[in-house]
Amino acid sequence: MHVKILWLLFVANSLLLIVGECFAADEPSLPLKAGIIGCDAHALPWTKILNDPKASGELADMVVVAAYPGGSPDIPHSVELLNKSVGPMVELGVEMVDSIDELLKKVDVVMILSIDGRPHLAQAREVFEGGKPVFIDKPIAGSLTDAIKIFRLAKKHDVPCFSSSSLRFAKRTIDIRDDPKLGEVVGCDQFAPCSLEPHHPDFFWYGIHGVEPLFTIMGTGCVSVTRVHTEGNDVAVGVWNDGRIGTFRGIRQGQRGYGSTVYGTKGIVPGGTFDGYEPLIVEIVKFFKSGKSPVSEAETLEIFAFMEAADESKRQGGSPVMLESVMKKAKQATTE
Repeated sequence: MHVKILWLLFVANSLLLIVGECFAADEPSLPLKAGIIGCDAHALPWTKILNDPKASGELADMVVVAAYPGGSPDIPHSVELLNKSVGPMVELGVEMVDSIDELLKKVDVVMILSIDGRPHLAQAREVFEGGKPVFIDKPIAGSLTDAIKIFRLAKKHDVPCFSSSSLRFAKRTIDIRDDPKLGEVVGCDQFAPCSLEPHHPDFFWYGIHGVEPLFTIMGTGCVSVTRVHTEGNDVAVGVWNDGRIGTFRGIRQGQRGYGSTVYGTKGIVPGGTFDGYEPLIVEIVKFFKSGKSPVSEAETLEIFAFMEAADESKRQGGSPVMLESVMKKAKQATTE
């Protein structure tokens, strides 16, 4: 009897060792080898942070090893940034490749950093098919319809994916709900620069840097948007399902900056600004290591529905537009 028990224990321990080795084989060793698609926006400054020999903590757990330059010839700013970024990135040890397929063979994880949201769906599709976890820089896509398609593809291929603006992770923005002077959040007025680009819905291009922290502070549940538009400014007023109001002021004229005024049950306090890229990059590394997104699909899609509703309100001369209506229209377009 004792011999049988010992034998069973031996078999069980052996199986545990085999299973453990299998899981270990599935986990890439640190630092993670990252690949970048699109060198025309944040690619160079983020590579400087990640490939810094003095990087510590989470930032030391990932290094950029390869990049597919990409670029959008019909966006002058894309061409300008691309020309300035490729050479310095090579000097930082990044190998430039000729295709996304070639990139996927060299890396563990992928960051799609193309400044242009329009190609993100096609770029993400290749990454999902390759089975690599992916972070997609803002905007996640050039339309709400494409954003929905991206998340559907992520689910289809069972590949972790998330998108965010760096403004979301400013310390004050993240911590403001814990401010004892504020109490419960009852409203927020957020402001940010809001330059426009003709190939993108208005807020997708740069206004998202203000809309994202607005939702970080207010939470989800916005039901309608009303927009006032002039050449130099935009104001989008969102009404939440509990009656709270959150606004985004997009600035194109006069002094520009990032920030907010947050209204609470106990007081009125200032919100966060821009704390640099490191807080977002830390979250990206954590995401790649855990497979868990710090921003839900539902919240990301609501943010883009808010911005699409703001565009529709502008087209309708400032009439209120329901987020449900633009979401329904975008979902219908995914089946066409």
